[in-house]
Amino acid sequence: MIRFADHRMLLLDAGAMGLLRKYLVENFGFAATRTVLTQFGYAHGWRMADAIAGQFEWDSDEDKRFAGTRLCTLQGLFRVAIDGQDAFSEKGAMLVNSYEAEQHLMHVGRSDGPVCWTITGLLSGYLSRTEGREVIVLEDRCVARGDAACHLVARSREQWNDDRADDLRFFAAKPLKETLDVSLDAAIEALRATEEKLLLRRRALRRAARVEVEADGLVAISAAMRQVVDLSTRIAKYDSTVLITGESGTGKERIARLIHEGSTRSLGPFIAVNCGAITETLLESELFGHTRGAFTGATHHRPGLFEAASRGTLLLDEIGDISPGMQVKLLRVLQEREVRRVGDNVSRPIDVRVLAATNKDLRQEVVDGRFRQDLYYRLKVVDVHVPALRERKDDILALARVLLADSALRMKRKMTGMTSATSDQLLRYAWPGNVRELENAMERAVALARGSRIDLDDLPEEVRHALPRVVAIGDHVRPLEDVAKEYILAALAVNGGNQTHTAAQLGIGSATLYRKLKGYGLLAGGPPRRKHETVP
Repeated sequence: MIRFADHRMLLLDAGAMGLLRKYLVENFGFAATRTVLTQFGYAHGWRMADAIAGQFEWDSDEDKRFAGTRLCTLQGLFRVAIDGQDAFSEKGAMLVNSYEAEQHLMHVGRSDGPVCWTITGLLSGYLSRTEGREVIVLEDRCVARGDAACHLVARSREQWNDDRADDLRFFAAKPLKETLDVSLDAAIEALRATEEKLLLRRRALRRAARVEVEADGLVAISAAMRQVVDLSTRIAKYDSTVLITGESGTGKERIARLIHEGSTRSLGPFIAVNCGAITETLLESELFGHTRGAFTGATHHRPGLFEAASRGTLLLDEIGDISPGMQVKLLRVLQEREVRRVGDNVSRPIDVRVLAATNKDLRQEVVDGRFRQDLYYRLKVVDVHVPALRERKDDILALARVLLADSALRMKRKMTGMTSATSDQLLRYAWPGNVRELENAMERAVALARGSRIDLDDLPEEVRHALPRVVAIGDHVRPLEDVAKEYILAALAVNGGNQTHTAAQLGIGSATLYRKLKGYGLLAGGPPRRKHETVP
């Protein structure tokens, strides 16, 4: 039995505490985890101060305060940067080797804020018991969020400004169960507010665009897109690996999110990584993680995205751009369902669903020897191909209205729609950039529109000058003369009514063009005699 000041003490493994933290975060969320660890630390610090209150004689209050940090160092919790420094001076204390920041990085990953919750709770409890008044220790810098060191500051509750009110609530003088209930109620209210906000946004989009928007935000009117949504919905229920293909800008990540939201992992994280934007060395560390000292700059253990996406979904975007060496490593992970961090000798099991996306023809990449065949078939358990926007003509105007309404809501502009000429021109354009290009075009149009409706002049130049595309849809085939007339009139409009230039571009004589225009009822009299005669 280990005893200190007549109290039994324990030696706890830091890794086990890190796993406990991970379990709490994954099952109860960050707010509840912070509440538990802060209150646990506070009770620990209070009992520690209470145990030594009548056991020792102190020369000064400073010695009594310093004893707290010394005891924390002996327990292996942290070390103060300057030995002998009073941890609770006005400037605060700089900590080195905080076990809590280390374990958070290892098991949970990088954080947006400070994470030394147990340590701040412990020191708050110790000081409050020692000082005989409520003292709160908060962290303003932390290694877990990328700072060089952890830094703590101790003040009374009254001395803390209102901007730290969110941190102070974890030190509320209430029973732990009541505090947890408050955290749970706050989380439920936040979820309800988010759901209500999304519902209102969908209703606003539907009202402004006059288009039925799916719960996942997709617009699928064309038969081709309805088939994609149906396939994605059916496969979402199972943990099979899915390969999502299609041109850039077609919405492959949106389909991946649809699969994730419809799966049993929907409550877990959805993490997307662009494999083509990261070098091979960095990609390996990003996906698999690394240990401290594995390479220059690796100052701490760091889990990779495969571990960070535990119980969720990991999207490997632009999978066709990874190197042959990385393909081998990725294949092993998918086969063995475990990862080995860079610089580590231990393999760690993973529980994650993998989706992959690419704008390349991986079958041809395999034939050309640039992509491993075994990895291709490992990824292509189910293949979902997202059609290009030019192949789903029925979706163009519906998508344009939704994107127009979305841009108008963001820019706080009241837009009633678009002119018929604008709608016709949107259908003429081929949209090589797909939905992403259409989204940019609608945002530009909303920003430049002089009135409440999008006019032809508000569209990008390449869209305004697009000529009609001849597309046969189903059994509906238009007469050739109608198509020729539409094309000739569009070419004439592009050339500002100049018949000579239009005839030259169409590869016909000026007299032939004149006869066609006269046949359309647009001209009267004889054929043009001047070189640059234009249609009035």
